[in-house]
Amino acid sequence: MSGPGPEVDPVAARLTGFVQALRGHGLRTGPGESVDAASVLAVLGLADRERLRAGLAAALLRADGQRAVFDATFDLFFPLAVGRPEAARRDEGEPGADPVDLAALRERLAAEEPAGDRAALAALAGEAVDGFGRYGSSPASDGWSAHQTLGRLTPETLLAYVVEALRAGRPAGEAVAFTDPLTGHEIRRRIEEFRTLVGAEARRRVAEVRGTERIAQRAIAPTVDQVDFLFAGRDQLAELRRTVQPLARKLATRLAARRRRAAHGRIDLRRTLRRSLSTGGVPLRVVQRRRRPGRPEIVLLCDISGSVAGFADFTMLLVQAMRDQFSRVRVFAFVNRIDEVTDLVAAGSADPAGLGRRILTEATVAGYHGSSDYGAALGEFVERHLAAVGPRTSVLILGDARTNGFDPNVAALRTIAARARRVYWLNPEQPDRWASGDSAALRYAEHVEMHPCRNARRLGELVARLLPL
Repeated sequence: MSGPGPEVDPVAARLTGFVQALRGHGLRTGPGESVDAASVLAVLGLADRERLRAGLAAALLRADGQRAVFDATFDLFFPLAVGRPEAARRDEGEPGADPVDLAALRERLAAEEPAGDRAALAALAGEAVDGFGRYGSSPASDGWSAHQTLGRLTPETLLAYVVEALRAGRPAGEAVAFTDPLTGHEIRRRIEEFRTLVGAEARRRVAEVRGTERIAQRAIAPTVDQVDFLFAGRDQLAELRRTVQPLARKLATRLAARRRRAAHGRIDLRRTLRRSLSTGGVPLRVVQRRRRPGRPEIVLLCDISGSVAGFADFTMLLVQAMRDQFSRVRVFAFVNRIDEVTDLVAAGSADPAGLGRRILTEATVAGYHGSSDYGAALGEFVERHLAAVGPRTSVLILGDARTNGFDPNVAALRTIAARARRVYWLNPEQPDRWASGDSAALRYAEHVEMHPCRNARRLGELVARLLPL
């Protein structure tokens, strides 16, 4: 009879689960990073949680924009406490314990926010979730909601109250007198920090019941480069725009490396044999014909209507940031009419958030209605701007190919494809939706290469692979 298996170190198992959860969110944490993290844990131990957080972050993170996912996952696998928060615990033997006083809790929050004491805010977040975050009809319900908690507490409404207390020089919530001149921006930042703490506390409480791995997979927002373009919010799009320059530098490096490798053509037999004379006729050093390809031209056709506008804006800024890799970049935007916006995109690098607004107001991209019409836009491009496309031109079309019931004008797309070197269509929708509703994606895909492109990571992969040398 075989004996019991070897005991598993619970701390090592927790670290392994933590690394696997990070990998599930797209963070590239391989065996080397895992070994480094284990070494950090062995040296730092569990006594100082924030010190351990910083050490593991240094060992595991390798790219920008990953810290938010890391912190949320760390809070699940290395929680500050278990069970009910200490501040929320009451004598369970006391009959009829009073429920949490909402007004009193809001007063305490108003007093603590200007002080900026993270530990105090975390304690208040625990009390708030414990008092107002539970959902379900039974006392044993396993549901905890940050949204419900914040909906009851409405911490953002305290801003005016706190600022008024600061100006008047009186205590806020009759608890703390303000001596430091805090700005409204700083108070907003601390309110947002409190909202983050509430979210972390709600996830922690649910994870204790439903499983840490499950909650880490489902309840943590992905890194910004994996956010779906079609569902990205305003803050996520703003963060995406901040990643344009670093991503452009990375892609430019990759394209330059590809260009260097591609410069080596077929073997030059005559020069190889001549060089082999110095080695007794053995061709130890092969000579290749050097190719001298010219830099290609890029033309972008971008749908800037509706939910695909964020995808188009980001891609336009990205290609514009990589303009040094191409001999010429021209950008055309459309809704149901098409207009060249190359100069606007170049100027938009200084104000990326306002790029879409400027194009809509300063370019002629829409006619008598505001719905996208791919057929009309492609037809107008063929009539007015076909000279922009030549044998060295690669055309990138950005859009979901939804025609709103209008004629898709496949003939215009065929004309562009026949004239260009390559035509690639980047579609932010999933392929299983290309045959639904008013989508003409499958009809267009018969004539050009169509690739799904739902997030910035996928866009970077496609740009590095598809753009010509």
